[in-house]
Amino acid sequence: MDVQILDSRGQPMASSYQGATSGFGNQLQDWNPTLQTADAALLPTLDMGNARADDLVKNHGYANGSIQLHVDNVVGSLFRLSYKPNWRTLGISEADARDMAIDVESAFREHAEDPVNCYFDAERKRTFTMMVREVVATHATFGEAMSAAEWITRSGSLYKTAIKMVSPKRVSNPHRVRDSRFLRGGVEQDIHSSAIAYHVINPNYGFGESISNLSYGEWKRIPRETSWGRQQFIHAFEPREDGQTRGANQFLSVMEQLFMVDKLQMTKLQNSVVNAMYAAVIESDLDSETAQQMILGSGEQSQKKLTDWLAFTGAYHQGANVKMNGAKIPHLFPGESLNLKTPGNADNGFASLESAILRYIAAGQGVSYEQLARDYSKVNYSSARASMMESWRYFMGRRKVIASRWASNCFALWLEEAFSRKILTMPKGAKYNFYERKAAWCNSEWIGSGRLAIDGLKEVKEAVLRIESGLSTYEKELAVMGEDYQEVFNQQVRETEERKRAGLPPPSWMQVTALNEQTESVETTGETA
Repeated sequence: MDVQILDSRGQPMASSYQGATSGFGNQLQDWNPTLQTADAALLPTLDMGNARADDLVKNHGYANGSIQLHVDNVVGSLFRLSYKPNWRTLGISEADARDMAIDVESAFREHAEDPVNCYFDAERKRTFTMMVREVVATHATFGEAMSAAEWITRSGSLYKTAIKMVSPKRVSNPHRVRDSRFLRGGVEQDIHSSAIAYHVINPNYGFGESISNLSYGEWKRIPRETSWGRQQFIHAFEPREDGQTRGANQFLSVMEQLFMVDKLQMTKLQNSVVNAMYAAVIESDLDSETAQQMILGSGEQSQKKLTDWLAFTGAYHQGANVKMNGAKIPHLFPGESLNLKTPGNADNGFASLESAILRYIAAGQGVSYEQLARDYSKVNYSSARASMMESWRYFMGRRKVIASRWASNCFALWLEEAFSRKILTMPKGAKYNFYERKAAWCNSEWIGSGRLAIDGLKEVKEAVLRIESGLSTYEKELAVMGEDYQEVFNQQVRETEERKRAGLPPPSWMQVTALNEQTESVETTGETA
């Protein structure tokens, strides 16, 4: 039955958007989705969606490759701290801020990137970079990443702050109670939908049992922060809508395609194997009914007759060993013919279909098709660079919103302890203490993996031109390469001094610079004369 909306005059109300009507030829008539909030759409099926995403990452090559792309491009091999205290707000000099930044960066790297003791990890399994890589991988899989702050005294560790990684699988409502206004998805909230505490389960399950199927365990309530503002639980995700409590994993929009492309590949592989197994078949002129009557007959002796018939024909084929010049010539049973089978290797559009599906999946994952499929055979430099730049923009957003935000929260916890216990001291003359201007004291940036260079020479020339024209700085360009400009400059100074002491000539770029300066000096002197 057609339903019409009438205006005040009883006339059908016209719609400004065709997408909200039944469409051309009533094609949209049966498409009537329900308008829901983010939590109403996500939370009832959160466990199943995350379980399917987890299964895809474990068993699907493209899904696992997508996670690895996120980790390698967002974080890389070292996640560097670039500490930048807001010295104007704090009332300290820029020189003092730079000196303090050097001390803070050195102390943080020494503790957080300790590859032997791993004191910054509560489990003592990961360095700080490894923890950030896990955060990005978890977020790419489940749409969110979680961790808790711990205070652990350990022999040999200068600091007591440690970070405990928390799997989103473990955050749920205590005793699996239904979601309510102030408790949704294991997150306790206030009237403004601001998180107050998180409920983490330590399930009592045996080997091989599933966390999501258990109703019993020990839930621990972890407050978001202490009364004085020290953060106790870190929840990193990017909300798409107001009031959203939990993150939605990226696989939800392409999960069906990822699941089916695996089945498509396996079916094609099985088909190819079966076609290659049989080189020839022996066909009989007898139709099915006649052959059945001849072989089986009727009565209780039918099974014995079938066995005798197969044994007889098998013995006949084995005994018909006729050869000519070493080549075997089959002598078939009367009424049989030999039909050679050529293994079919026809693509039947499989490659095009798979490529189209992978492009769809790549768009849903925020990466390029070439990166996801590892296929660069059909692109030139311009198209490959455009594709990489689109992906790089996406990865930089993920670095800023997820990786850097999580890392900044962990760094703030560490810096609070370092200042409170006088391991590090604030510059003299600061107008505010740590708690009065926490954001200014903890302001920092993070340097991850560098951008992939398709043509290194062209991209270096581009960076040089941007610097020379005043459109960029060494700090920005080296950050794009995944390097810290201060470390590079200091290393260049050390290397230059060492080359002088060893009697080696300076690098060619320094010679060119010196030659240009001499030429300019001579020209200026000549003009003056």
